[in-house]
Parts: sequence; C-alpha cells; structure tokens
Amino acid sequence: MSAALAPKKIALIIGSTRAVRVGPKVVDFIHSVFSPETTSSPTLELEIIDIAKYKLPVFDEVAMPAMVPFQAQFEHQHSKDWSAAMAPFSAYIWVSAEYNYGVPSGIKNAIDYLYNELGGKPALVVTYGIFGGQLASKSLVTTLEGMKMRVVETKPQLSFAGPTKDEMFMAAGTGALGEKTKNEWEAGSKEPLLKGIAELVKKLDEVPEPEKKEE
Repeated sequence: MSAALAPKKIALIIGSTRAVRVGPKVVDFIHSVFSPETTSSPTLELEIIDIAKYKLPVFDEVAMPAMVPFQAQFEHQHSKDWSAAMAPFSAYIWVSAEYNYGVPSGIKNAIDYLYNELGGKPALVVTYGIFGGQLASKSLVTTLEGMKMRVVETKPQLSFAGPTKDEMFMAAGTGALGEKTKNEWEAGSKEPLLKGIAELVKKLDEVPEPEKKEE
C-alpha cells in the first residue's frame, strides 16, 4: 500500500478517568458518527484510547517530557506505555468532561506526560457538560496549542438534555447516558462533529507552517 493510501490513524480519547463515568458512552456516540462514509475519507482509521487504562499517577518522572526521547528517557513503565500508545497516531480527538469550571485533572495529567508525541499534529477538541463543557474546551485548547498541536476551528460542545439537568446528574452518578440527551445529540450534534472531523482530516493533508523565530 502506498503512503498516500495508507490509513490515517486517529486516536479517539476517553478523557474521563472517574470510577463512575459517562465518558465511554460519549465516545461511543462520537465514534458512531464518524465513518469512512460520513467523513468522505476511506483511509480514516479511528482507535479508541482510554486514559484510565494506563493508571497514570500524578506526573512522577525526573525527565521533562519535552526531553524524551532525544535527550532523556522515562524511568517508569506506565510512562513508557502511555508514550508508546500515543506516539503512532497522526491526529487526535480529545473528548473531555468539565469539572468545576475547567478540564479534569486526569486528562491534564495524561497530557503532561507527553510532548514530542503530539507536536505539530492536528487535534479536535470535543467537550460535554452542563453547558457543553465550554470552559473545559477553552482550557484544553490553550494547553494543546501551547504544546504545538494544530487544533481545528470547530470545537463541538455536547450539553445534557433537560432544563433541570437531571440527565447530567444521572450521567455523573451512574455513568448512564439518558435517552433525551442521546436524541438531542442525534438531532443537533452530528453536524458540528462531522465538521470538526472534516477539518481534522484536512489538516492531516496540510504541511505545517514553520515556527517563526523571535528576532
């Protein structure tokens, strides 16, 4: 298979690491929206990555991630496993909840283990929460852009259904995704998700602009 026809591997990342979480169901919904047919990309290959699987402690390495692997190496196996899992992808879809008006510590900590694995690669940020996770989205974009990722313009924000937000509390307390929420997402969230993935695929074909050096 030629390089042009080789599958473009994209990581679809479950950012929540709570013991009870709706994150996997949110990612399942997002995954159901994306397909070679809906994205007009027959070589698109999505793989779900669950941060919780790697059981990362609060960052505990001596080496700065920006130094790995060219100037230093990680000491701990969990760091090596996480780095090895994330490095092969061409682009990333980060799916995050919003906790206390910001990005959850689990996803931020996982990102803090990385640097050279991500630099220059495209990223799509999808958040969910009581107001779609808008503050988490802003925080996550700031972090990823600071790490030289090319974040796409469209940033889908998925809100839980109902004026009293009962389905949000159900999601947080039981990990279940309510039917009203699923119906609303089916009706109104597919378009921004598809727009975001289209922008992500387009960035895969673009040559990144060289960084401007300060005079």
